[in-house]
Amino acid sequence: MLSAGQTRLAVWGDPIAHSRSPQLHAAAYAVLGLDWTYERRRVREDEFVGAVAGLDAGWRGLSCTMPLKSVAFATSVERERRAELTGAVNTVLLDSDGPRGFNTDVGGLVRALADDDILGLETARIVGAGATATSALVALAELGARRVEVVARRPEAVAPLRELGDRLAVDVVAVPFASGPAAEVPVTIATLPGDAPVPDAVADALAASGGLLLDVVYGHWPTSLAAAWERAGGRARDGLGMLLHQALLQVRVFTSGDVASALPREPEVFAAMRTAVTESASDAT
Repeated sequence: MLSAGQTRLAVWGDPIAHSRSPQLHAAAYAVLGLDWTYERRRVREDEFVGAVAGLDAGWRGLSCTMPLKSVAFATSVERERRAELTGAVNTVLLDSDGPRGFNTDVGGLVRALADDDILGLETARIVGAGATATSALVALAELGARRVEVVARRPEAVAPLRELGDRLAVDVVAVPFASGPAAEVPVTIATLPGDAPVPDAVADALAASGGLLLDVVYGHWPTSLAAAWERAGGRARDGLGMLLHQALLQVRVFTSGDVASALPREPEVFAAMRTAVTESASDAT
């Protein structure tokens, strides 16, 4: 039961039952001593605007997963730079002046790569050209990349990424699946759905020249690409690191309104969140 005046948060999306955000956020607010609730709610894209309008003053913010990131962007009256660049909002701060939109996926990717000592690079590869690829491209640009291959089944799908690359001073090169990669790179970010099939020959070619693999998937593991990296003796990371880091940035937004402001006892908060998501993953197996 909610107490009077209790601050409320939630993750919205469709589907949503798989989300580990409630465990992550509950762990963070426990360390911070905040009696906040964090719920999970299935919301379709066409329901989003009305659902936000129906929230009362007790609501502080929302985490938005697929397919809500575009409509959350459109609904936000103010957006930070990463959200503006990607056209995607995964974090909504419910301010008195209207919803404020943030994209913490970009920072989550940057910080996850830093965990593997990737602090700067000149070239990189993205596999897939969907919505998450825009966040991957911005993250790679922030790390210094000036040339990024995008491997996609439909080269025409890379056009929006090429336009974004022009804004970021990054040369985006479309590479069809069938032709294989054009050059060796230190990092590959895979943005395909976890169950997306990738022919072994293509996956093996990507693994042979792809450096570290950061696959944004954290439910289906190993993915086809991760299995290829294992065959090649390479390093492959699932999306749990990205999930953790982007959630920590969301907690910053919800508590202070500023994604750049570190939390009190932030290392302790992050450790508690890591424990929560690790236990959640163990319970699911």
